[in-house]
Amino acid sequence: MQNEPFFRIDGDHYVPTPASRGPWNPNSLHGRVIIGLLGHEIERLYGGPDYIPGRLTVDMYRLPDLSPVEVTTRVVRDGYRIKVIDAEFVSGGVSAGRATCQLLRRTEPTTGNVWKPDNWDAPKPADIPVPQDPRMGMGGMWAMRPITGAFGTVGPRKTWMSEVRELVEGRALTPFTRVAVAADFASPFANAGDKGLEYINTDITVYLHREPTTEWVGFEVINHGSTDGVGIGECLLYDEAGPIGSAACCALAQKRAAG
Repeated sequence: MQNEPFFRIDGDHYVPTPASRGPWNPNSLHGRVIIGLLGHEIERLYGGPDYIPGRLTVDMYRLPDLSPVEVTTRVVRDGYRIKVIDAEFVSGGVSAGRATCQLLRRTEPTTGNVWKPDNWDAPKPADIPVPQDPRMGMGGMWAMRPITGAFGTVGPRKTWMSEVRELVEGRALTPFTRVAVAADFASPFANAGDKGLEYINTDITVYLHREPTTEWVGFEVINHGSTDGVGIGECLLYDEAGPIGSAACCALAQKRAAG
């Protein structure tokens, strides 16, 4: 990859590059790199070919700046079939987010029939023209091939997304890291409306029954709901071979309540 990575390694710390800036403040990190780095570090230290990261939940409770980051981890459960790992995102010595991940051991598939929704009917990314609007990829933070719907409109939305840079310099993106970095997009994709994005996401939970086998991750909005400024959003996730899981988030209206 020729594009600047999101992080460079300096001893025990990850140093953010300018590419990791988010949309809310030019001196703050994008949520996707927080989620991605927590997932990456859990997988790097505790993952393996015998396990699938079945669930990753990340709480984001502080907007970190571009200070060096330390990710600390703790083993909650180290079982043969189920591993549970906690991780904390510490920016400039201050905790800004935390994650918990279930690593589930691969086993024999079941033989019974279970209902599931139909696979989405979507063209392949290679068959979709490259969008001309640079905002679709946030100025080069990712690549996108929109399928249905657009920001600023109200209606169904589907899109393909692919990473264009390393998360950590010198470390190839694993299939799980691709999903972890992309997962933050579930919030704006599900929660933006005809007045733009009026919510900040406070968490993300990704469920995977398998890891993607292609570079493109597909998002399909299936739910949005909000009351009193508290919202939720949900997307189904795909790769080019079919469904891989889902992503769900909580969101909070940016406008503070009076009083």
